Amino acid sequence: MISKQLKSLAMFSGLFLALITNNAFAINVGDTAPNFKLPRLETEGSIQLKFYRGKVVYVDFWASWCGPCRLSLPELNKLRKQYRRQGFEVIAINLDEEKDEAMAFLKEFPVAYPTARDVEGTTPDEYGLKGMPTAYLIDRQGKVSWIHEGFKITDAEALSTKIASLLKSKK
Repeated sequence: MISKQLKSLAMFSGLFLALITNNAFAINVGDTAPNFKLPRLETEGSIQLKFYRGKVVYVDFWASWCGPCRLSLPELNKLRKQYRRQGFEVIAINLDEEKDEAMAFLKEFPVAYPTARDVEGTTPDEYGLKGMPTAYLIDRQGKVSWIHEGFKITDAEALSTKIASLLKSKK
């Protein structure tokens, strides 16, 4: 069995390779967020970004071995609870190779928002993911409004301000 450190190194090596080979394909603020259809992590069915058009969506890439994810998932859960009725949603995309590791993480850090699983790594490639965690705040028209790499508790306030601003915008 491969240790978590080796898995982390492999994931970061893959992300680094994607960075140098696919940097031209990375999405930027103002770009239309690529649609995805991924299997749900905790239940049957799938999640497609296009079904959330008209909402403000925070697409968050995470993994069980990601230290900052231990901070971000609970904070995102609070923000979703605060803004959900105004049209905000979080979609978490797990990148663990082993489903059991992701499920154990969610047992320790439960969330109420939709979680998907991308074992193939196609979605991070389409988004040009550079590190973990990375998230994309998407406006009601499907455009990337903000790209956020890493996570500290103090980031929640800035994210809340950005979400509130996008929710007020009807455009």
